[in-house]
This record gives sequence, structure tokens and C-alpha cells, in this order.
Amino acid sequence: MKWNAVKLGDICIEGGIQTGPFGSQLHQSDYSDEGTPVVMPVDLIDGGISTERIARVNDDHVQRLSRHMLEPGDVVYARRGDVGRCSRVTQSEAGWLCGTGCLRLRADSNLVDKTFLYYALSNPVVVGWVRNHAIGATMPNLNTTILGDVPLCIPDSLGAQRSIASILMAYDNLIENNRRQIVLLEEAAQRLYKEWFVDLRFPEHENTEVVNGTPTGWTKCELGDVVHQSGNAEKKSNRDNYSHYLPIDSIPPKSITCWDSDAIENASSSLVAFKRDDFVFGAMRPYFHKVIIAPYAGLTRTTCFVLNVKDPDYWAYAFAVLTFGDCVRYATSISVGTTMPYVRWEDLRHMPIVVPTKEMATTFKSHFDNIRMRVEVLYKQLAEAREARDRLLPKLMSGEVGV
Repeated sequence: MKWNAVKLGDICIEGGIQTGPFGSQLHQSDYSDEGTPVVMPVDLIDGGISTERIARVNDDHVQRLSRHMLEPGDVVYARRGDVGRCSRVTQSEAGWLCGTGCLRLRADSNLVDKTFLYYALSNPVVVGWVRNHAIGATMPNLNTTILGDVPLCIPDSLGAQRSIASILMAYDNLIENNRRQIVLLEEAAQRLYKEWFVDLRFPEHENTEVVNGTPTGWTKCELGDVVHQSGNAEKKSNRDNYSHYLPIDSIPPKSITCWDSDAIENASSSLVAFKRDDFVFGAMRPYFHKVIIAPYAGLTRTTCFVLNVKDPDYWAYAFAVLTFGDCVRYATSISVGTTMPYVRWEDLRHMPIVVPTKEMATTFKSHFDNIRMRVEVLYKQLAEAREARDRLLPKLMSGEVGV
């Protein structure tokens, strides 16, 4: 199989590398709660496009910005900040818009398989080249010229390109399937919490008297009466005792747990230890909703609280309060600071809550434990598939592993 050295611009259609609309074309006031999604760099996650916090615009803006409309097979590339991050556009995102801070790549399908191109751009060697050629130190930026000059090496056979892409796509399909199952399980846990503790339709609710919104036997108190801060500040030398480093940036939003971690070598200062089953609560910019159950022992930074419960019977209920209830909104409302708002535990601990009976809490825990364990297994499988894909990708792209 022959491999050809090309530049990215040579295998894109004319005008195929296009910058998303600038701020003068798309203002903050143009966004709405409903409408067509606009893909920003923050939405480019693990090769896909997340809709968790995606911006939207109405039809008037879609028509005005139609030249930025996405088609299946396009690649959306981060233009600033974390340059090198990119995602494929699938049929599900057809008609969405490339947003501010991104570039849209549209390849010539006669010259390159579009899925292969996405994986070629994800090759660490290529990502390293892009980062080295980005403009600016504090906030790296790309432009169409830099991206057009990206050097690639591709097989001259479209069939070989498709074979390589199909191998890598099998891993991504497994990752996506696991991610969807995780979402469904997390939604089930959230519905259960809402049904029992918000709508008060818990087991035997028909036979329980409710006075001023509080069922008989339940107790009004503060969050700090149930949850306490745990973990100890660690010196840099103690990082050798751990294999996992979980900074706030590695924590996925609105998730029960995760299996990601950063390299322990990057754990350098302001560290806090946590153990399995502790709660790691993102205190910096709490509106990002980063609250998880730790799946392993490790280190995080002081931008997170490490929390646990005073009574183990209330462990599942306490976590549900922290992530499914009003806790994140409350934390956001009492945050201090403007540029990087953060919440202090000494303030958050005073959040008023209602605590169910121990019997109710243990019944909820038995249901929640089952969901949590299934989510944890799926996350571990997802992480293993991602690791295997990332090991294989550069070997396939260099021809070290044949197809």
C-alpha cells in the first residue's frame, strides 16, 4: 500500500476550510433557548458533538449564516484555545451551524475518505504539529492558512482509507453505545430521586401524612448535618502514593461517576486526597455541574471539595441531593468572585435540606447502588475502548499496523 504526503488544503474542496462566524456576525443576544444548534469548541468532546450546553439560534439567523451550515462528513475544528480538538459531523448534526471559535473542514470525497480524514487529524503527531504552529501563547489561535498547511500522510487507495477508518470506528461505536447507556441510567436515577424526594411519591406515601411539605418522620436540617468535608491536603511528594489525578477539567458534567483521570505527574500543587466512594464536587464555577462519586482513590485540586456522609445509610441520598437536587443552583447563587466564581464549603454547608427516614434512605440506596454499579462498569469499558483506540490510531496512520 502506497502512502502519499499531502497538505490538508490539497484534499479539501475549494473554500472547504472556513472560519465560523465572527462575533460581529453572531452576537450573544442572537442566541435563544430553542432553534438550530451552533457548534462551539466546548461542544467538541471525544470526537462527537455534545448538546449539553450547546447554543442555539432561530431560523432567521440560520438563513443569514447558511454558508456556515454543516454537512455529514464535515470536521469541526477548534480555532482557539484547545487547538487540535476536532469532531466529526454525522447525519444527526446535518444543518447545524459551525460556531464562533471553530473552523469547518469539508474534504473532497474523490481524494480522501471523510471518516479517515477525521482520524488522521486526531493522530497525536498531527495534533502536535497544529499546536506548535498555532499563533499566540496565552490563547493559541488557528487560521485557514495554518490549517491548510497541516501535513498528512494518506494511503493512495480510498478502499485502504475506509478499512482503516472502519477499524477505528468500531471502537468509537462501542464508546458511543456505552455513553448512551450511561445517559439512560443516570436519567433513571434522577427520575427516581425526583419521584421520591421532590414529588414525594415514595413507597407508602399514600399512608404518610405530609405537614407543611414535610412527610412525617422526615427532618429539616442543613446539608452540613449530613455531609462533611473529607480528604487531607497532600504534599507534592505524596503524589507517588496515588495512580490517579482527577482535576476539575477531567470531571464530566452531570455524571454519577467517570473513569477518566489525568497523568499523576501533572498533580503538582494545592492537592486534596480522596478515596473510593467519596464525592468530588467542583467548587470552581459550580454551574458547570461537576459532581461525581469517586471510582478510585486519587488526588484532585482544591478547586473541588471532597465530601462524604456522616451516616453511611444516607450515602446515596446525600449524593442525590448534591447532584440531582437544587444543590448546584444553590452553590452557584452563593458563589464569590466574578471572573472565576467559586463556592466555599463553609457557605454551602448551610443549605437547607429535608432528610428522609433512615428506612427510606436505605431503600433508595439499594436502588441507586444497582444503577451506580452498572454505570461504573460501562464507564470502565468506555475508558478501555478509548485507550485501545488511541494506542492503535497512530500505528494505523503510520502504516506500522497493516489492514
